[in-house]
Formats: sequence, structure tokens, C-alpha cells
Amino acid sequence: MAGQSSRTSPKVAVLLGGPSAEREVSLSSGNACATALRDTGYQVIEVDAGPDLASVLTREKPDAVLNCLHGRWGEDGCVQGILEWLGIPYSHSGVLASALAMDKQRSKDVYRAAGLPVVDSVIVAASEVSRSHVLEPPYVVKPNNEGSSVGVYLVPEGSNAPPVLGSEMPETVMVEAFAPGRELTTTVMGARALGVTDILTDGWYDYDAKYKPGGSRHVIPADVPNEISELCLDYAVRAHNALGCRGISRTDFRWDESKGADGLILLETNTQPGMTPTSLTPEQAQFAGISFGEMCAWMVEDASCNR
Repeated sequence: MAGQSSRTSPKVAVLLGGPSAEREVSLSSGNACATALRDTGYQVIEVDAGPDLASVLTREKPDAVLNCLHGRWGEDGCVQGILEWLGIPYSHSGVLASALAMDKQRSKDVYRAAGLPVVDSVIVAASEVSRSHVLEPPYVVKPNNEGSSVGVYLVPEGSNAPPVLGSEMPETVMVEAFAPGRELTTTVMGARALGVTDILTDGWYDYDAKYKPGGSRHVIPADVPNEISELCLDYAVRAHNALGCRGISRTDFRWDESKGADGLILLETNTQPGMTPTSLTPEQAQFAGISFGEMCAWMVEDASCNR
């Protein structure tokens, strides 16, 4: 950790909560990581990130920050900028990579430039989406800068009417061609892809499926051909590097097995994947022989500024 003090046991501030739509998930992630770090021997303070975040960190003087915030403000470059300004080493990606990955449309531009496969999408006004079909169904409507399947609408094939969007949706949204098939995901830790998980649900992989016990079933290693597994590992590392990610990231895929390798497309890269009891990244670390405590400690030791 750059700038670590001389105290024997480093002091780590775990950032959690915050004002985003993913606050509850962040609280769960942060609590789990804080417990693991204490068990590993770190001094830990848990900081619910609010408008006074800079003053709290200035007062507490941590050696490093483990950023367990999810969604806007905590995962989009805003908090990263504060930490750079304060000169406190922090985990995960820096300002630019965080902002790029949170903006789904711009991250797709980066993927395309890196030769990675994506589906077509457009950014339009939510009011326009509710008036008429922007794309030929099936398609998906989602916020361009949220995660965890917050505010996702699936418009099925043959749908006559456009979706009625709820008040939780922003003024502009992403409309994306629906990618059929299986949901696969791969975590990257440093320069290493940890594994491929097949996510099985009874329906759409929404917020409840991600975070409620029994909402989904994770199969690791995924029961897919070696070619597809190797492509997921390769694409995840390439996406991580193309966006300029640091620390840990997780890239999500759809795979249409009827098309073989041509049916694998990237959905998005999460620069601060969940660390809850039902989260995918801790499972993949365990599959790779890395305990939850070891992973949390690695993120702290990997912390730096100028990320």
C-alpha cells in the first residue's frame, strides 16, 4: 500500500452504503469485507459514504480504502476522484476506468475498438421509449449508468406495445438488442481470470435473482465447451485491460449455444463486483483456491493512488 504508515496493523476504511440505488447491496458487501479484514488482522473502520466523506477520511487517516460501494457516485469515478485528491490508496479501478465501465454505451465503444463482440444499442429519451418501439423487439431497456439489474425492462418478441417505464428510470436510457442464451460471467483479479460461472434462473436475471438467497443457481466451472470457457477468460481480461481496470473486475456475457463461438457477446464489466454471501466473485475466487479473507487482503495490499 503506497503511503502506508509505520503502525503494525494497517488501518483500512471500508466504504459502504452510499446514496445509490444499490445501497443495500453495498452495505452487505462492505460488512462482509470488513469482517474478513478484521479476522485477517487489519484495523477496520466502516464508513457509510455520504456528503461528509472527505472530512471523515481526513479525520480517520486510514492507510488504505477498500471501496465496497456499488452504483453511481461510488463506482463511476466520483469517489475515486475524492480519494485521489486526498492521496489515500484505494482498491479497484481508478477515475477513468470506473467512469467508462459505468457508462454502458461508452464501454461498448471501448469493447468494439478492442475487437470484442457486443450487440447494437442506442441512447434515447425515456419518453420516446414509452411512445413507440425504438428497436425491433425483442430488446432490453435499462439505465445507461446503473448496475445490478436496477430498472431493467425486457420487451419480448412480438410485443405490440412499447414498455411503460417506471418513475425510477432516468430521463435518458439505453435500448439494447436482446441477446438470447445463457448468462456467463468471469472475474479478473489483477491479470488473472479466475473462472467461468453459468448463472441459472427461472426467469430474468434481475435484482432479486442476483441478491436474494435461492434467486439463482451458480454452476462453476460452467458446463460449456472448452472453446467457450477459454473465450470468456480471454475476453474478460481483454475487457479489463481495454477499459483500464485495476484490482478486481467481473465481465458478464450472453452465449447463444446454437451459434457456437459467434454466439458469445459481452454485456458489461463491473469494476466493483458484489461481495455479498450470494455474490459471484467470491465464489470464483474460492474455485481458484483463494479464500474470501485472502481476496479482501489482496485488494487492500493492491491499493494505490494514480490508478
